[in-house]
Amino acid sequence: MGWWRRWPRGRVERPVTPPRTRSRSAVACAGAVVLLVVMGTGATALKVVEFSPAEMMEWDQRSFSGETSYRLARVDGRQAVHAVCDEGAASALYTRTEIDLRETPVIEWSWRVKETFSGIDERTRSGDDFAARIYLVDERSILRWRTVALNYVWASEEPRGADWPNPYTARVHMLAVRSGPPAEPGQWVTHRRNVRDDFEQFHGRELDRLNGLAIMTDCDDVGEPVEAWYGAVRLLEESR
Repeated sequence: MGWWRRWPRGRVERPVTPPRTRSRSAVACAGAVVLLVVMGTGATALKVVEFSPAEMMEWDQRSFSGETSYRLARVDGRQAVHAVCDEGAASALYTRTEIDLRETPVIEWSWRVKETFSGIDERTRSGDDFAARIYLVDERSILRWRTVALNYVWASEEPRGADWPNPYTARVHMLAVRSGPPAEPGQWVTHRRNVRDDFEQFHGRELDRLNGLAIMTDCDDVGEPVEAWYGAVRLLEESR
């Protein structure tokens, strides 16, 4: 699915499920909760910008081809966004937000997939679908032609660590942080990446602020159903 080919097509209105018991003592970045987390006794408090699954369900849904189904669910005792893609659908949950990457440059997220695709070439348009992906956008409102994005993807065939330009546009760069079917059914996997480092490496851009964030499960190019679960997404300070 080419992010820039058909993005955006407007907001899709739908019911949202509010958080059940979560308190919001401080709200920032379009619904993100900014927390101070103490990592160990006597350690320095670290700033964390967190988007819970319930908050992610409040994001805009952007449709490219039909609608991926996103629902709030509980899996293995934890809250998650459950994404089901079938009938050639492709849509994302997206938020325009301002995150200061000088303070919180590290992104951390957990996800799981039921399966991946097989026998596809993800470097081509016909294979540009992923069971799970995280979109990070540096959106330039004045010079839109300078807008670029980075995709962290759970790849089907490309090996872990592979990177390549999106087949629809070189302004989006793909990075396979996971590859192939899960080692165990229902296995949760957690990743951490330094967003500033990755934008500099793959786009040659020193980034101070992140302007957009999305999760997306799509199957419109391959035409086969796929399913994923997303846990909370957090932006963290660098480890000291």
